Amino acid sequence: MKRGLIAATGVAAMLVSVAACGSSDSDKATDAGGSRGKTLTVWFMDGSNPAGWTDAVKTEFEQKTGAKLDIQIQKWDGIQQKLTTALSESTPPDVIEIGNTQTPSYAETGGLAELDDLKKEIGGDWTESLNKPSVFEGKQYAAPWWAANRVVVYNKKIWADAGITDVPRTRAEFFKDLEAIQSKGEAEPLYLPGQNWYFFDGLTIGAGADLVKKDGKKYVSNLGDPKVAKAMEVYKQYQSFSKAPKDKDEATPQQADVFAKGKTGAFIGMGWEADTAVKANPEIKKDIGYFTVPGESADKPEGVFLGGSNLAVAEGSKKKDLAKEFLKIALSDKNEGALAKEVGSIPNKDALLAHVKGNAVAEAAAPAAKSGGTTPLIPEWANVENAPNPIKAYMTAVLNGKSPEEAAKQVEADMNKRLSQKQ
Repeated sequence: MKRGLIAATGVAAMLVSVAACGSSDSDKATDAGGSRGKTLTVWFMDGSNPAGWTDAVKTEFEQKTGAKLDIQIQKWDGIQQKLTTALSESTPPDVIEIGNTQTPSYAETGGLAELDDLKKEIGGDWTESLNKPSVFEGKQYAAPWWAANRVVVYNKKIWADAGITDVPRTRAEFFKDLEAIQSKGEAEPLYLPGQNWYFFDGLTIGAGADLVKKDGKKYVSNLGDPKVAKAMEVYKQYQSFSKAPKDKDEATPQQADVFAKGKTGAFIGMGWEADTAVKANPEIKKDIGYFTVPGESADKPEGVFLGGSNLAVAEGSKKKDLAKEFLKIALSDKNEGALAKEVGSIPNKDALLAHVKGNAVAEAAAPAAKSGGTTPLIPEWANVENAPNPIKAYMTAVLNGKSPEEAAKQVEADMNKRLSQKQ
């Protein structure tokens, strides 16, 4: 996933007070360990590290360790090949930001250092759903940094005109509200194209379904599982309220641009997509609201795909101890809370969710994070998502009348072939 955390939410400047120079107790302790004069190289992805948070972490790290911090910003385009190459060299970056679902691939190839000791020291209360992508074959190879997930972005005026006075708490209530908008006849209740794959992945998580299964030593398609079929039937119910094409995804056309026209009751997407809609039509800003994607019951939100980033240490780094010191600082409750407050990201601990208060998007996203998940955490999964994604073909086939079982069989061979290929 390409992400722009800063651009997504609008970052406010943060003033950082820099302590006076001088030798503190922590400096003396670090000097004895030989960190003074060293430089730690950190790769962040473009848009992930906001200015205020970065300045605060850099100041704290350099004062505590006596080392310098060299932050290098990378572009998402082509990063996988660039990072694969860098991790194989003798002088890789010491700390790297990795998309959470990409972590297993780098761990499998031996590019990442084990961080079990760090997990025991600072990660005892990391949110399980956010930490799961950092673990490969039972070992900790990264640390959860931040996450984001989809919410319902809705037009408050259209909902009010349909007589709806509150946001839904259950899926049934959501469908009832969409029916009310539909009966009014003045707006499309929901914009949901047939291939909004990440929303479907969330539904499979909510249904307790696995998209792959183990067959001996290899993974194969599990689309024929009744639980996957149940998730697809729920998607089909949602899509029945939409006139969006069944063979396109949310980027073709951009669903935010459709919503910006003011004739759509809601769409399911990332918070930054609302900003895109406002850029296309500034007048719609006053009418935009957000709520958590409701689940089957009011006590548990719908499953959601948790996109986000982990921080990892390169196995080839000559400064692993210093790199772990950086992670302790960057992932501290203070700095995780500051990041969440500055940009509205989901922090790596449930106890820190209070820091998103006041950010409407984050407040809507936060309740679903605990029960969210990701795509299958296996190195081979990236091949499945390469275009043309067979999951999208499966979805369109069901929406066009095939049974989930028939659609699963239609794409099974292609999916199994992809799962048999290494990255």
